[in-house]
Amino acid sequence: MNLTRAEASERAALIAVDSYDVSLDLTRGGEVFSSTTTVKFSATPGSSTFIDAVTRAVHSVTLNGRSLDPATVADGVRIQLPELGEHNELTVVADAPYMNTGEGLHRFVDPVDNEVYLYTQFEVPDARRMFAVFEQPDLKATFTFTVTAPSHWDVISNSPTPAPVEAAAGDDGAARSVWAFSPTPRLSSYVTALIAGPYQSVRSEVTSSDGRVIPLGVFARKSLMQYLDADNIFELTRQGFEFFESQFGCPYPFEKYDQLFVPEFNAGAMENAGAVTILEGYVFRSKVTDAQVERRAITVLHELAHMWFGDLVTMRWWNDLWLNESFAEYMSHLAAVEATEFTSAWTTFASVEKSWAYRQDQLPTTHPIFAEINDLQDVEVNFDGITYAKGASVLRQLVAWVGPDQFMAGVREYFAKHSWQNTELGDLLLELEKASGRDLDGWGRQWLETAGVNTLKPELEVDGEGRLTSFAIVQSAVDEWPTIRPHRLAVGFYNLNGAGKLERVHREELDVDGGRTEVPSLVGLARPDLVLVNDDDLAYAKVRLDEKSLATATAHLKDFSHSLPRTLVWNSAWDAARDGETPARRYVELVLANVAAESDSSVILVQLRQLATTLNFYVAEEHRERTAVAAADRLWELASQVPGGSDAQLQFVKSFALLAGSDAQLEKVTGLLDGALVLDGLTVDQDLRWELVTSLVVGGRLGQDGIDAELARDNTSSGQNAAALAKAAIPTPEAKAAAWESIVVKGELSNALQGSAVTGFMRVLDRSLLEPYAEKYFEAVPGIVETRTHALAQQIVVGLYPALLTTQATVDRTDGFLAALPPASAALRRMMLENRDGVARALRARAADVLPGETVPAS
Repeated sequence: MNLTRAEASERAALIAVDSYDVSLDLTRGGEVFSSTTTVKFSATPGSSTFIDAVTRAVHSVTLNGRSLDPATVADGVRIQLPELGEHNELTVVADAPYMNTGEGLHRFVDPVDNEVYLYTQFEVPDARRMFAVFEQPDLKATFTFTVTAPSHWDVISNSPTPAPVEAAAGDDGAARSVWAFSPTPRLSSYVTALIAGPYQSVRSEVTSSDGRVIPLGVFARKSLMQYLDADNIFELTRQGFEFFESQFGCPYPFEKYDQLFVPEFNAGAMENAGAVTILEGYVFRSKVTDAQVERRAITVLHELAHMWFGDLVTMRWWNDLWLNESFAEYMSHLAAVEATEFTSAWTTFASVEKSWAYRQDQLPTTHPIFAEINDLQDVEVNFDGITYAKGASVLRQLVAWVGPDQFMAGVREYFAKHSWQNTELGDLLLELEKASGRDLDGWGRQWLETAGVNTLKPELEVDGEGRLTSFAIVQSAVDEWPTIRPHRLAVGFYNLNGAGKLERVHREELDVDGGRTEVPSLVGLARPDLVLVNDDDLAYAKVRLDEKSLATATAHLKDFSHSLPRTLVWNSAWDAARDGETPARRYVELVLANVAAESDSSVILVQLRQLATTLNFYVAEEHRERTAVAAADRLWELASQVPGGSDAQLQFVKSFALLAGSDAQLEKVTGLLDGALVLDGLTVDQDLRWELVTSLVVGGRLGQDGIDAELARDNTSSGQNAAALAKAAIPTPEAKAAAWESIVVKGELSNALQGSAVTGFMRVLDRSLLEPYAEKYFEAVPGIVETRTHALAQQIVVGLYPALLTTQATVDRTDGFLAALPPASAALRRMMLENRDGVARALRARAADVLPGETVPAS
């Protein structure tokens, strides 16, 4: 199933693809579909190559009129193509399997009405699961799809949907129709798409900058249409169109733009050209946090940006995946701030994206942004915090380095030169150098070809009157990645005003380079209450506060006038707790004392997630249970004190239900669920009901009967996933054994149900329930990786790792497992190293969780 870069390079040197004509019959039942592919391509005469095709059966292979024996040339993954001519025509007739893993052509049955819904997910290498294809991004071609499907379905692809033509009834007598799509522009195979089923839609349009009227569509399953906020999606789309066309100097490149909310999707969304698929969870059937609404907006804008950067101009090979994703991530946040209501998106970026980047960049598996991608397995594990979040962070630093206007001027020239082609990083950097006059060779080497995150801290001296006599920024790096990098950043001075608010009184923007950078322009100024290095979050670096600033921040974190500097201080406190520099319980205290005053929903969401992580992993074991109970009690108090119906109230209730463990806390959860206890303004809707039910299951207050009763109220896709999670969370040895059998041994669950069951299995108050499965996990993992697709295997390898058994024995057992891994198991090795690092970091943080006056426990 793998493809190496060397193989791809060799194939690209031999052939150039003109067109694909793909005919699919989706009326043959629930196991397989018919796939007939005709490919026209040129080649070096006399050469041989192969085409990718993951099939159940290959019925015929015809190359230039010559029939090839499928038993000889096809192995279910590749089809060998010998003795090519200068111009070639290949036809492959095959049966391909539907998937339930979120890869290839995924098939889903709606439990509400038993209707079948299909969608494709091809990135990275899964177009080959639907049709025979030269599966690599630099072999662009046109694609013509012809689809036979039930007549009551809608069929959507990259080209506009044609009027269906009635066909002969199927063997079951059901009405069938044929949709014959027009050819696409030249695309990479991974951004082609097919979505089919009785999807319902809302239609609109937008006028492009070149005067064309672009049809817009928003789609969802019939049973979800009552919840679809199409007007919001259309508004964001129009705002994105106007912003991106203006910034890129290039009209939208495709004929139409559809956005389709699809079930059991593994990612947030996928940038199929003109037919974007989006996680169905973004159709909100219950009240959600403002953070989730903003995340949906960022996702909509991210995928729209890909229509230019990714689809119109595409990376040559997957080592530039980072640039593809980072550019879309940066532009989506920029568009949100400058063109939509989400004007605090850079605060969210600092809180969510950069936290992810810093976490990933401190793992033993961190890698340069510009990673060496030797094969498809390398790509699959590289959809990580470096590729997305660090890349976007460094791209923002690059914008500051060259200047925003110069950056966009270079981008416009890049699109003008390379439309419909494949490019490499150097093509973009060349245009940015021309536009800015900056030499980016050194910058690129230091930022893109090395790994690790720097730490910046101020060093300052004052005279007797409190004025600065010296000010410097000291930069450090870890031993494993010792690169000291150039940074464009700002230093902010903050003072408490008469109203008790921390306000910025001075800002100094400068270039920082080397281990120590003097800032003479600050000498003579009065020392402020708080100095914030990397104010406005332009640079990618961890920040530490000087002693006075730390004291001010701790006492007045909630008193910042603006959310972004407060978020930077939150991040600094979290870094220090994770790194074992400050006691974990100090971070718990900081969150619980300040989170109610936080104005940004995404920051609240992140702090509550990090609070749960701290309680589960970083608080010393002898204090863990007591600290968790106290934290849950405080969250209940906060939920009762904040305005009824507020975003904060909803988040505090959800977090309380997640942590509830004492009898008194579980009584409150029971009261919320049955209505005996009412919080002013809180609506206990269906999704919140499931969170309360799961809390009671974990606490031993509800069992299978309670889960079944709730599922009877909500027998939907969402309800079934929630029930799978709750069932796996039943705190008995028998329930854990049944869940393990279902997930690990049988392996028949869909990607969504398996993910829910994995989460539920690990949701315990009594960690001894997990002890029998630690060794079973290590025994099972090699077979899981060998027999499951990457998406399903990763859920298990990462999700069932016994991290909650946070002991040195877990680290030692992981070391033994790693030592026995063969060299070819690179993807599994990486996942396991990251698992191990989480426990090792937790042990270090626990050892540092000692408050003044406490005795350090003996090791």
